[in-house]
Amino acid sequence: MARWLTRDDLGAAAGSATGLLLVSPDVSSVLPLGPGDRAAAAELTGAALREAGVGARDRVVVALAEPAGALWTAAAADVAAAAASVGPRGRMRLHHALSALKATTLVATPTGAMDLLARLHLEFLLDPLDLGLGTIVLTGEIASKRTLGHLAGEFGATVTEVLASPFGGGALAWRTAEEDPLKPLVDGLLGTAALDRDDAADPAAGLAELVVTPHAHSTLGDAVLRTGLVAGTSGSAIPAPAHTVGEHVLVRGVWLALPRIDGALSKIDGVTGWELAVNRRGTLDTAVLTVTFGRESLVGNPMWKARIEQSVRALTPVSIAVEIAPEISEAATPGTVADARGHHLGRDRTALA
Repeated sequence: MARWLTRDDLGAAAGSATGLLLVSPDVSSVLPLGPGDRAAAAELTGAALREAGVGARDRVVVALAEPAGALWTAAAADVAAAAASVGPRGRMRLHHALSALKATTLVATPTGAMDLLARLHLEFLLDPLDLGLGTIVLTGEIASKRTLGHLAGEFGATVTEVLASPFGGGALAWRTAEEDPLKPLVDGLLGTAALDRDDAADPAAGLAELVVTPHAHSTLGDAVLRTGLVAGTSGSAIPAPAHTVGEHVLVRGVWLALPRIDGALSKIDGVTGWELAVNRRGTLDTAVLTVTFGRESLVGNPMWKARIEQSVRALTPVSIAVEIAPEISEAATPGTVADARGHHLGRDRTALA
């Protein structure tokens, strides 16, 4: 019988996991890889690069956070003439790396690529075509509408979207057009599951959670891994995810653990509730945490706000602004997410079924 696991289940096993451990920034997810698992992940990611058109003469720059960055760079080195990982931060630095390395291929998140494009136009006053990129591979996020076509036109490049594992960052499936379903790289590795029970999705349900079934994995071969990514059901095809669900929210390519926010704020006296507001007004995601106090004396207290800011800063590399609600609430309420992007559907997946 299959084990159904979530990110939190993988994180809970961190102390006993062995091999190379692919760890999320907040250690809420820990994916163990044995030697064969590492080779398989690199091979699948290399296959995705080949499907995107990357070949032996290409030079690849990877602008992804860890643990995905190292995996994609190693896979690209086996496929292309050269590969380098420069990390996701700093558009001027990324532009310099692309130019200095004479890159023909960029691997980045959708918002990272769009932000680079915006900076080239508005700040650097440079023509994107001058970079000479022939291929752009997008992964790690839910792309905004028309992102693929817009980037293709501006850079004069072939743009491919790759669904990567939210646990280790390795490639699972790909597509070249926004209206296309995903094309899994291996049969049986990617599937859909019901939101309210550990079972395959009902095609008539409307929504389903994407799951990974790593049959060949050395320690997780009997598991079904819930990704937290949600797509509409469409017969036997696997649509690209448009939403997330559960106790983790995807912001700037990083999964934020909501229970960690609960835990951090529970240690601060006077906090009775919070709301995490996520938006994408421009090219990048923004996150604002509004905290509600139970006592009027804490609302304007700068020391209490500073304590909250320090606690949140220790949870994740994603920048989260902290605001204090002007009204108090003596009754404790659960933390909520207000996602103006329309991505996160709720903390309780079963309530959506």
